[in-house]
Amino acid sequence: MSMEEGKAFVFNKTKQTFLAYRVKVADSIISRLVGLLGQRSLEPDSGLWIFPSRGIHTLGMLFDIDVVFLDKDLKVVGVREVVHPFSMTGLYLSAESALELPAHTIFKSRTEVGDELMISRFDSLQSVPAAEIPVEETKVGG
Repeated sequence: MSMEEGKAFVFNKTKQTFLAYRVKVADSIISRLVGLLGQRSLEPDSGLWIFPSRGIHTLGMLFDIDVVFLDKDLKVVGVREVVHPFSMTGLYLSAESALELPAHTIFKSRTEVGDELMISRFDSLQSVPAAEIPVEETKVGG
């Protein structure tokens, strides 16, 4: 499941908005433990996907973050906006992973509980012909 830093993006399929373009995956004991510790900020359009995770802490962090909790199907089961340093979220028992994002990303992307996300590597899309990429029609004004 490991992905190289900067190789994944997160897209909200329900709202048709991007949450991040450069997501690092923390799926080992060490990478989950370290998380964003030691960083002075989280770059815009970046994030950290922690797998598995049902709750997070910001002990030792120096900046605010947004957190989106996802179930095994990448459906949003919890959101926490502007989590301050040296705090903890509650546990989301139906969550399988947590997505840490720059503060205000949840608001900007209009992400809410029940939305379906897609997390994908950019290189996995390179082999798909453009004609085969599904495009959903959206209604204007409703």
